[in-house]
Order: sequence, then structure tokens, then C-alpha cells
Amino acid sequence: MAEEEDAGRRPAKKTDGEGEVLASIAEMSGTDQAMAERLFELIKGVAPDLSPRMWYAMPAWAKDGKVVCFFQSGQKFKTRYSTLGFQQAANLDAGHMWPVAFALTGMTDAEEAEIIALVKRAIS
Repeated sequence: MAEEEDAGRRPAKKTDGEGEVLASIAEMSGTDQAMAERLFELIKGVAPDLSPRMWYAMPAWAKDGKVVCFFQSGQKFKTRYSTLGFQQAANLDAGHMWPVAFALTGMTDAEEAEIIALVKRAIS
């Protein structure tokens, strides 16, 4: 009998955060899927230390176990736009007020550049 079983504990279950996020993105369709795929690539490229994981049924990226940013599908939540959001672990503070979520209806080079800058700032 394993030592964990003797102690009355179950062995910790390991999850594949990246696999779960990619599976979630694969279930999306149309623009949401394309934006989520591109976000995944951008964030992985600019912040490889962030760990992909699911967070409240949304793809998210965490640092030291704390969610930094997430993608909320507009289709899944029946809203007119998707959202790129940032949590408290993101270093976006600017004075007494700053944005923590951004509506996304598509992604051009301009939006991609802004997202890259936001993610870099969030992890700084």
C-alpha cells in the first residue's frame, strides 16, 4: 500500500492546464475561437512563465498560482463582445483608476500590439 494511502490521503491529481485551455478553445467557434487561439500564442510568446489554466470555465494565465489574465468568450456568455480581463495579480496600477478588462470583437495588428504591451506590463 502506498504511503499516501496509509496516511489516509489521496495522491495529488496533476492536471494539464495547457491541454485544458486548448481543449476549451477548440470548443469555441468563429471569431471567439480565432481570438482565443491568437491570445494563447501571444501570451505564450511574450510571457512564457505564465501558466495556462482554466478559471471559472474560461482560459486564463497565472503566475505563482494567481490568475493574471483571462479570456471570456462572448458567445459562451451571450454577450456582444468577448473580454480580455486582468486580475489583481496583474501589475497594471496607474494612479487611483485603471482599466482591468477590454472588449474584443476582433484582433488586428494594432490590438495585438496593445495586448502584448498590456501583458508585458502586467507581469513586470
